[in-house]
Amino acid sequence: MRTDAVRQGRTGMGFRKLLASLGAGGASVETVLFEENVVPGGVVQGEVRIQGGSVPQSIQGLSVGLQARVEVEHGDEEVRRDVEFHRTQLGGAFDVQAGAVHTVPFGLVVPWETPVTAFLGHPLPGMSVGVTTELAIARAVDSSDLDPVQVHPLPAQQAILSAFERLGFRFKSADLEQGQIHGTRQQLPFYQEIEFSAPSQYHGLSEVELSFVADDQEMDVVLEMDKKPGLFSEGSDTYRSFTVGLEDFEATDWAGYLNHWLAEVGGRRNWL
Repeated sequence: MRTDAVRQGRTGMGFRKLLASLGAGGASVETVLFEENVVPGGVVQGEVRIQGGSVPQSIQGLSVGLQARVEVEHGDEEVRRDVEFHRTQLGGAFDVQAGAVHTVPFGLVVPWETPVTAFLGHPLPGMSVGVTTELAIARAVDSSDLDPVQVHPLPAQQAILSAFERLGFRFKSADLEQGQIHGTRQQLPFYQEIEFSAPSQYHGLSEVELSFVADDQEMDVVLEMDKKPGLFSEGSDTYRSFTVGLEDFEATDWAGYLNHWLAEVGGRRNWL
């Protein structure tokens, strides 16, 4: 009887360790962001707090990353999927004792192409970007929930967005599209489109879609203009791209530049 009891005790302990490695009774993970407001090229500061479970555990790895909700073509329709676009490993393997708290600080660099999720202090509807945390244990990976971050425009991006606002364009929607914009410095597997409704003075123009593709020196600005469909013709798109320096953008009157170009293109195509 005593031998059976000892055997049962050992079996029970082994089972608890297995459950711990699979997440049941094991360590829990909480990520705390010190500042959720960032800009492309900036750093998300925070810490990961690991609460030990009912048994000691060996942690094989800990990492944090950035994830975005992206529209992906699936057959004849588009579906929204979570796409991780950056990840940083936080140190090597370590042990967490039962009931102990292990805190790991981090600084997660935000890629320059990270989409903007806030404009003029307000969230952009349709945008979802956040920090994910991954705790690797033998035979299991425990991923925490998404911790949202607000990505504000770089000053050069803000200048372009404000120019559209001054011209009377109104924000309509924003999304992330899987794919590449040819002829740009794009590195990520997706790009952002910010869509504006055109004001009445551009009566032949329906909307403008704006994309930024930045690095640490410059950014490509890509515009797609959508012509209103006429009575005997379908709508058509016109593209325009130009490069803006992140440090010398203030030398240009962007509202004047955009208005001149829209008027020139519209006049050539009898839009205006």
